[in-house]
Amino acid sequence: MSGRCIRLSSRALDAIITSVMMPVMLMLVFVYLFGGAIKNTTGGDYVNYVVPGVLLLCAGWGGSATAVNVNMDMNGGIVDRLRSMDVGGTAVIAGHVVSSVARNVVSTLIVFGVALLIGFRSDANLMGWLGAVGVLLMFMLAVSWLASVFGLLVQSAEAAGGFSFIMMFVPYVSSAFVPVSTLPSWLRGVAEHQPVTPVIESLRALLNNEPLGNSGWLAVAWCAGILVVSTVLANVLFRKRVA
Repeated sequence: MSGRCIRLSSRALDAIITSVMMPVMLMLVFVYLFGGAIKNTTGGDYVNYVVPGVLLLCAGWGGSATAVNVNMDMNGGIVDRLRSMDVGGTAVIAGHVVSSVARNVVSTLIVFGVALLIGFRSDANLMGWLGAVGVLLMFMLAVSWLASVFGLLVQSAEAAGGFSFIMMFVPYVSSAFVPVSTLPSWLRGVAEHQPVTPVIESLRALLNNEPLGNSGWLAVAWCAGILVVSTVLANVLFRKRVA
């Protein structure tokens, strides 16, 4: 199932290019257009501050393709053929998830390469790099399963594509582009208690060799919780759709 989904993804080059170019363009816009005004609130080079948020934005944008692909499989008849060969629902959805993580890894490497070209530098040691990679992979996995749930819930591929707009919006209400302390008080509480903020703070601390604080275990807890709930919901919804 994973091989099938990866082959299908490799044929949709336009979708891959879009999922890479959108985060890259946003990073360039924030660094070169807004960075001069914002860097006074973040301290240090703004590119070092913004890259962790852009990496999560890239993962979220890539997850929208998973929602669309799952929905197209459910509506296109291929699932009925797979079920006739005794292929379980978990395998069908997991194939899309593995393909999504693979796409996101490629997209993230490209985005990170562009970040290095425009001045991003990391003070992380080996353990810091391994920790950052682990947190990012866990987030990609959780988002991919969540995207599959969205694809199973809606009735059309067009509606499934709306997942990208959700994932584009969530990082803005976090510490991705500005410190939470600069947000209005009524919005600060939302930014502090949503899953994206601790993941971004963890990546930022690990890549800049800074203390993790509470963000490390909060990021793991959020990702693990989303992963468990999404996996269960995806299997329940799949059985309901094919019943």
